[in-house]
Order: sequence, then structure tokens, then C-alpha cells
Amino acid sequence: MANEYIQNEVKKVISNSQFEFPLNHAMATAWILANFKGDNLKIFDMRKSSALVDYAVVATAQNATQTRAMIDEISSSLRNVGAKIVSYEGYESADWVLLDTGDIMVHVFNGPARDVYDLDMVYAKNPQVKIPEDFYFAKPTQTSSDKSDLKGYF
Repeated sequence: MANEYIQNEVKKVISNSQFEFPLNHAMATAWILANFKGDNLKIFDMRKSSALVDYAVVATAQNATQTRAMIDEISSSLRNVGAKIVSYEGYESADWVLLDTGDIMVHVFNGPARDVYDLDMVYAKNPQVKIPEDFYFAKPTQTSSDKSDLKGYF
């Protein structure tokens, strides 16, 4: 499934000495999500609070097709670097797809489902891992309450 460009970029992230295993898999997952234009990406360090996973990766997609494409690419790319996919849930409806590799848990939400389940609040006690800005296809959008940039439009 993974094209050559994606495979090469994922291998770069996996082999980056800044990221030890399994953080390198979480970072590779974040790279894929960012380059598939996922929104509100977060990596939570779960090592001190969970016996099940080391990292949880959370993202939002715009629609079911994008959600499935992200999960397919993550599965394929992580398998190519030797990871085992333990299970995945929710693929058919794609409102919330959960992908478990044993070491990382990936949650991709479609639109409002993220607000409904509010995993961000559940995971809030865990430290967040900074995702490098150069992972993003485009700079992450920041919400701003400052409306001065709209001056003259309304």
C-alpha cells in the first residue's frame, strides 16, 4: 500500500536516533497522519499510567474515506518496518478507528466523534510528546480568537 516516498520517510523517522523504540513508531504514525492532513494530532506518553501501551496517538480526519486511508497507510507502513498489528476496531463505520500495535494505540476520529468520546480529557494526565513541525504536510493550523485578520470582510 505504501508508496516509495512514504516508505522512505517512515524509515527516516524510524531510524532517527532521537526517537527510541516504540516512540519511533508513534512518531512515524504521527508523520503519516500529518501528511494525510489529519487534524489536532497528539501523542500521549502512557508509560507511567498504562500497562497496555507506551504511547497513544490521537488524530481527527474529515471523513470516513480519509480515516480509512490513514489507518491503511499506518498499518502497511508499520508492518513494513517489522511491527505487528494486534487488532483494529471501528474500520467499517470509521467514526472512531482504533489500531493497536501492542506498543502504541492509534485513535483516528471522524469529525465530531472525537468530542463525543473526549479521549483528550481521558489522556490529559499523561505528558504530551511534541511532534516536530517538519512532519506536517502544511503547518498545523492554530485557532485564534483574534478576528482582526477579518477586518473589512464583514
